[in-house]
Amino acid sequence: MDSLLRRARQVLCVLNGIGEFLPPLGLRLLLAWEFWESGVAKFRGENWFGQIQDQFPFPFNLMPPDISWFLSTWFELLGAIGLVLGLGTRFFSLALIILTLVAWYSVHAGNGYNVCNNGYQLPLMYLIMFLPLLFSGPGKLSLDAWLARRYGLRADCA
Repeated sequence: MDSLLRRARQVLCVLNGIGEFLPPLGLRLLLAWEFWESGVAKFRGENWFGQIQDQFPFPFNLMPPDISWFLSTWFELLGAIGLVLGLGTRFFSLALIILTLVAWYSVHAGNGYNVCNNGYQLPLMYLIMFLPLLFSGPGKLSLDAWLARRYGLRADCA
């Protein structure tokens, strides 16, 4: 029995070690790809925010559509790059969470504007996927982790 428990601990340690690298990287890459695609589409497309500006939640409905379009486009593009590199991951995760909530509220909700019939499922999945990156960070395979090690910025909260 001790041998079995020891083996189980070894397997769990290996899985935990891999978990510090691989899952956050997968989340970062998947989200980066999605937001990069959206940012590129906005960058190449025409601003249609003026048509829905009144549907944006406060305080975003007070912003001129050109500024909203610019911010949305560049947060998606720069956020995607940040996620791929694992640089500014928590900042970009929060920014893209806010962007997703605004988009969900003003565009996706009930309009079927998505892969899913109801328009809710995919934005909700993005929001859930951002939570580990926001609260636990980008993982060890990131520039954020390298900078934290390099400059002693690790937050030991124990």
